[in-house]
Amino acid sequence: MDNVDLMQEAPPTRVEVEAFLDQVRPALIADGGNVELVSIEADGTVRVEMQGECARCPARFVTLRVAIEEPLQQSFLGVSAVVAI
Repeated sequence: MDNVDLMQEAPPTRVEVEAFLDQVRPALIADGGNVELVSIEADGTVRVEMQGECARCPARFVTLRVAIEEPLQQSFLGVSAVVAI
């Protein structure tokens, strides 16, 4: 068997992730919260900060996974995870 380097998809750019988050923000803002992009790591980890009511909401982890991480991973193959800081 040959050694094959599996190339990982490149992470999305800051502009691309911000454009994605702009689609999610209206629903978060309507509930008194928001999300801020902190960084995009070379390994595809996207770090965000949940703000306002979203930072204290018991459902914040569900929101992070269902409304942000899963759709972001479907849109950009280079996203390995979304982590709230």
